[in-house]
Amino acid sequence: QVHLVESGGGLVQAGGSLRLSCAASGPTFTSYAMGWFRQAPGKQRVFVAYVKWSGDRTYYADSVKGRFTISRDAAKSTVELQMNSLKPEDTAIYYCAASLFSDSYYLQQMGRYSYWGQGTQVTVSS
Repeated sequence: QVHLVESGGGLVQAGGSLRLSCAASGPTFTSYAMGWFRQAPGKQRVFVAYVKWSGDRTYYADSVKGRFTISRDAAKSTVELQMNSLKPEDTAIYYCAASLFSDSYYLQQMGRYSYWGQGTQVTVSS
């Protein structure tokens, strides 16, 4: 069982930065790949980024590539999402999630994640 709690959301102007954090608890946290997804109002939840359990493999959605960075600290049991050059279209609720899958294709799919946090709101004003 893995319990996830996100923090760090807020209101920021376009071009600004935010750093989201996901605190994980559970004895097998280091066995999971960790992902971030987001859901804008009236839209489906979509993939943002993932980091594999080893921390050395990451992957990003095209919409955030070059602006967002995902990282994990196994010692602290946290996963972070550094978001730079934010745009109004980045406005959404951001969720972190844990998956036992290792294949890149599957790690981009919501249904492959077993555990989810409650989400944190990010609002980017123009």
